[in-house]
Amino acid sequence: MVTEPSQIARTCERAVVTAYRELRDVGTEDVAAFNACTTLYRIHHPEASLNEARRLVSEWIDHHIVRKRSGPTKGCDCPPV
Repeated sequence: MVTEPSQIARTCERAVVTAYRELRDVGTEDVAAFNACTTLYRIHHPEASLNEARRLVSEWIDHHIVRKRSGPTKGCDCPPV
């Protein structure tokens, strides 16, 4: 089962996963898409360190896109929408 962005509870997580998918769909290289999503996460969470942002973005991409899992993920403390 492929996780649809609308099934992702956190706004920032949904934004990151959607952005990554869309960037890759238009041919953006993996590292460039990852870096853009890390920046996007830090826009949602300016208090987050670069390392924290990279860790969460990589976990979300792995969970939702690589493994195609639909269950909840560990992540930031944002309340679900």
